[in-house]
Amino acid sequence: KMAGSSAPWIGSAYLFLQSTCKTIALPALYESSQKKPCVFKALKLALADSTGGVNGVDMLKVHCSHPHLIVQLKFCKRENCLQFLRSYREGALQKSLQSHLQLSLATTTVPLKVELKAGSEHLDKMLKDEDHCLECIYREKPDRLPDEEITELEKGLKSLMLHQNTNNNVAGKDCSSLKSLFRSYPPQGSSLPTQLTFIFQGQQFDNRTITLDDHQKFAKSVSKKWKQVGRSLQKSCRALRDPAIDNLALEYDRDGLYEQAYQMLLRFIQCEGKKATIARLIAALEENGLVSLAEEILGLHSSEDCS
Repeated sequence: KMAGSSAPWIGSAYLFLQSTCKTIALPALYESSQKKPCVFKALKLALADSTGGVNGVDMLKVHCSHPHLIVQLKFCKRENCLQFLRSYREGALQKSLQSHLQLSLATTTVPLKVELKAGSEHLDKMLKDEDHCLECIYREKPDRLPDEEITELEKGLKSLMLHQNTNNNVAGKDCSSLKSLFRSYPPQGSSLPTQLTFIFQGQQFDNRTITLDDHQKFAKSVSKKWKQVGRSLQKSCRALRDPAIDNLALEYDRDGLYEQAYQMLLRFIQCEGKKATIARLIAALEENGLVSLAEEILGLHSSEDCS
């Protein structure tokens, strides 16, 4: 037996999705505040199809790593995991994903390439050996709770499903009903009611929310110090508490420093919402001696390298 007599069977795996159509980029769709709920709904329904119910597998995190959309899965029962593996092996999951994406996005067919991994193991190479696949998944214990983003999208989807019976025109209205739930980048003018402005180098600045432009400048210039900035933000952000930062470093190691820094700040933005203000980022930069980068983000001088 892989588990003891009293211990629950829990395992984790990563599902890699890539559209083989050049005009459809799944990560870009998921990063869109309008399309994110539609993609989430398609993922949730397809996974339910593969395990026989909505509680068969949990989504803990959806990663955008171009060109892949990577879904971290958690299985709490061996039989659900086995059913998922069979659905995956037979191509049923792939077909279900394509169908639900087509319906949710109200688009033409979405051809997909899928991969399944557990740790360093590529399960696609061993799908016929069900016991070995189950062992690999069981060995990989989930390293996180569901992200706040996932929790909010789940709530929105459940609420929508409660009203589905009274509304037959679901496909078009699902996205509009859900899209307002989650926006990674609030409008630039948004601010915290408790602190509308902040002082930096003797000047007063609006305490707006972090924009995409801020985000990209940070990732481009922070270099190896992204971890230090993350640990400063960690003091007031539960999404960056240990071991989140080290996990991000490992997860995006092959993608380089830009992607590691980008993903760290993205997690901060997604968890904190309107509270992800520029003042908090500037304070973290100052704390770690990155004054030049802070000046660049605030538009005080032209772009310079910041080490």
